[in-house]
Amino acid sequence: QVHLAESGGGLVQAGGSLRLSCAASESIFNINVMGWYRQVPGKQREWVATITSISSTNYADSVKGRFTISRDNAKKTLYLQMNSLKPEDTAVYYCFAQKVTVVYWGQGIQVTVSS
Repeated sequence: QVHLAESGGGLVQAGGSLRLSCAASESIFNINVMGWYRQVPGKQREWVATITSISSTNYADSVKGRFTISRDNAKKTLYLQMNSLKPEDTAVYYCFAQKVTVVYWGQGIQVTVSS
């Protein structure tokens, strides 16, 4: 079982930046897909970005051009660099890792963007 732990969230003003990290409990070298979702209370979890084992990336339209997903296999860590943050980016952000057919989730971390 892969344990994931997010860090780097917090409060930031609109237009600011944050970098989220997601540390894995084991090597991520062979993990097929990793990524981020976010959720606002009362709404469904929303996909944000994914990165594959060969570092192919995809982004939701709402974050494209502002967010960058990356992974450091040596550090067993996934990142989400978030720039030009908007109040509507406020949410709990969850990282995930898909290993073969099993998906593992982190516990989530709050990101709050003030206007």
